[in-house]
Amino acid sequence: MTARRVADASGPWLSAYQKTRERTETLVKPLSEADQTAQSMPDASPVKWHLAHTSWFFETFVLKANLPGYSAFDPAFEYLFNSYYNSIGEQFPRAQRGAITRPGAPEVLAYRHHVDKHMTQLLSQSSPELLNSLDTLLQLGLAHEEQHQELLITDLQHLFSINPLYPAVTVPVQAFAPVAALGWWHHPGGLVEIGAPAPGDASDVQVDDSPSFRFDDLPSFRFDDLPSFRFDNELPRHQVRLYPFALADRLVTNGEYTAFIDAGGYNDPLHWLSEGWAWRCREQISQPLYWLRRAEQWWQYSLAGLHALDPHAPVRHISLFEAMAYAQWCGCRLATEFEWEHAAARVEPSDSVYDPTILAPQPQPQSADQLYNCLWQWTQSQYQPYPGYRPEAGAVGEYNGKFMSNQFVLRGGSCITPPNHIRASYRNFFPAATRWQFSGIRMAKDD
Repeated sequence: MTARRVADASGPWLSAYQKTRERTETLVKPLSEADQTAQSMPDASPVKWHLAHTSWFFETFVLKANLPGYSAFDPAFEYLFNSYYNSIGEQFPRAQRGAITRPGAPEVLAYRHHVDKHMTQLLSQSSPELLNSLDTLLQLGLAHEEQHQELLITDLQHLFSINPLYPAVTVPVQAFAPVAALGWWHHPGGLVEIGAPAPGDASDVQVDDSPSFRFDDLPSFRFDDLPSFRFDNELPRHQVRLYPFALADRLVTNGEYTAFIDAGGYNDPLHWLSEGWAWRCREQISQPLYWLRRAEQWWQYSLAGLHALDPHAPVRHISLFEAMAYAQWCGCRLATEFEWEHAAARVEPSDSVYDPTILAPQPQPQSADQLYNCLWQWTQSQYQPYPGYRPEAGAVGEYNGKFMSNQFVLRGGSCITPPNHIRASYRNFFPAATRWQFSGIRMAKDD
C-alpha cells in the first residue's frame, strides 16, 4: 500500500472514519438479527461477522499499538473475528461463522461503538506526527471496511436467494434498453505502462468531501483520485508488452447468454476448460447463479426479489469457467488483465452512485461501455505479483500477497463497489468457480 503524507490530518481522518463506519451500519439497518446471523455457504460470512471483523481490524492494527491504555472490548473477539491473519493468531473456522449466535447483533454493535469511541479519541487527540505515521494504515482500514460493505451485500443476496419466499429488500430494477450489435475497440499493442501511478508530493494532498454515495442523507468521503492510496497488489507500475487486440465495447447480455444455453453450451465439453467441465458436472450447473426456469420463461433473483429476466441487461453472477466457455463458443476469448487496464485507463470513470435502494446494475447512458461501475469483468490472467512486488512488513502484509495462488483477476468494479475503489488499476481476485460476486463477461480477441 502507498499513501502520501497529510500535514494536518485529524479533521479529515476523523470525518473519513466516521462516514465510512456509518455507511456500513446504514446497510444493515433494515435487517433482523436472524438476517445478520445466518451463513448460506462457506465462502460467505454472516452480516454480523462483517460488522465485527471490520471493528477487529481497527482494534488490532491501530488501537492496540497506538492508543495508550486501550482496553479490548472482549479478548475472545481476537479469535472469533480474525479472518486470515495467521501472524496474529488462530481463527475461528470460516465455514462455521454462522454458528456464532453469541455475541448477538446488539453486542456486536456495542463492540463497534466501543472501537469507534476510541478511534475518535485517537484521531481527534493525536499529534499530526502520529497521524502522518499512520496514514497508510488508516487508509487501508477504511478501504478494508469499504470492501466489506461490498462483500456484505453479495453475501446477503446469496443468503436471501435460498429463501423460497425470495425476499425483496430494494426497489425494482430498472429495465435496460435494447443494445446495439457488439462492437470492438482495436488496439495496436506495444509497450504499455501497467499499475497504479507512483504517489505524488505531500503538497498535492486534498480531501474531496463531495457526495458520491446515496445512503439516505449520509454524505461521503473520497480519496481515490488523488492518487493517495493504492493496494500493494497494484504496485509497482511497470511495463508490459501487448500484442494487437480488440476489446468488446460493452458487456455480454442476458439475451446473448441465453442463446449459448439454448445452443447446448452447458452440455458441450469442447467449450470448457477441463477443470471447468468437471466443476459443471459435479455441481450440475446449467445456468447462471440466481436464474430460475418457470413456465418456459427465465426468471432472476436479485435483492429486488424474483423478476422476469431482462434480455438486454448484462449477464451477471458468472464464473470464470462459464465466461471462458461462452467466449470459446463465440470464437473469442477473455482479455488479459493488462489489455483491460490499458484500454480502460483511457476512459475516465463516471461519477458512480452507490444506491442502497437498488443494489443492481442500472442503465448507464453516460457510460454505455460499462467498463466501470456495472459488473466485475473476468480476465484470463492469474492473480500474480507484479515485477518488484513486495508485501508490506508485518501482519498487514497478509492482506493481499498471500492469495496469489489459484485465483484469477477481475477488473472494473460493479454496481455495489464503493466509488473509492473504481479505477483502472484496481485488481479484484477470486477462484475460477466463484459466482456469487457481481461478475460479468466482456469479450476480447486477437487483432
